[in-house]
Amino acid sequence: MRNKSSATASAAITLGALGVLAFSMSLPATRLAVQQLDPWFVAFGRAVGAAVLAAAYLRISGAPRPTRGQWRRLAIVALGVVAGFPLFTSLALTSQTSAHGAVVIALLPATTAVFAVIRAGERPAPLFWVASGSGLVAVLTFLVLSGTVRGGVTVTDLYLLTAVGLCGLGYAEGGVLARELGGARTICWALLVALPVTVPLALAAAVADPPHAGPAGWVAFGYLTVVSMFLGFFAWYAGLARGGIARVGQIQLVQPVLTLLWSALLLGEQVGLASIAAALAVIVLVVLTQRSRTPQSIPGPYVDTAMAESR
Repeated sequence: MRNKSSATASAAITLGALGVLAFSMSLPATRLAVQQLDPWFVAFGRAVGAAVLAAAYLRISGAPRPTRGQWRRLAIVALGVVAGFPLFTSLALTSQTSAHGAVVIALLPATTAVFAVIRAGERPAPLFWVASGSGLVAVLTFLVLSGTVRGGVTVTDLYLLTAVGLCGLGYAEGGVLARELGGARTICWALLVALPVTVPLALAAAVADPPHAGPAGWVAFGYLTVVSMFLGFFAWYAGLARGGIARVGQIQLVQPVLTLLWSALLLGEQVGLASIAAALAVIVLVVLTQRSRTPQSIPGPYVDTAMAESR
């Protein structure tokens, strides 16, 4: 039983890490895209494109339709991760760097953990909160000392804070729902739920400002569509469902440091030895959150819908 539990935990961490790796390039890709494309088109056009992929996946896999209660919860997921986070990060990054955005996005793991308590009824142990808080402080301290934060809170910071709040809600609700639908089908149905909103807004943005971009802009938009909005969630929601939303969500503490590394490669920003030191410190704290015992917050059974229907 212990070996099975350990294997499940390892799989959850691996899936969560793959999701974080996919999401870590989202801000730099968004920054590249909105420099050439309208931010509203970037936010909602990528959602429409991902919805096309989602419809194909659901049809091929023969997925059953969600129940009435699941539709309502999918709407919450769509509000958070399909509409809210893409829109407000796109608006923020029209005038702000992705490195600055990483400062505020560092709050996302803690926000996800709070919503895990509210929406999923999880009760992480004290060590979890200590390690999680220490990781947050480490990331924010590094980003401040490295010079990515200058001046006071701006409108773009408010956009980013709104994105973090909505995304944390979408992660927690989606993590719970993925225990019933599976990670892939959760994001696929959420993308389809959002179509009545995303299609008109994407078309309106395209008409108001016809999309024209160079190769880099379209590659960035393609990454946001295929990876950030679609494939990344396959692994991410599966990891949250299997390992617990609060615990697996803390793997995202590594994301701001990874985002800075991608920003250096894609946008030419400077990353020194301090980045490496911060990454190592954060990884240690993430390991502590994974080792904390939370017997009162064991997630419900994960339903592998694809396996169940193949029997």
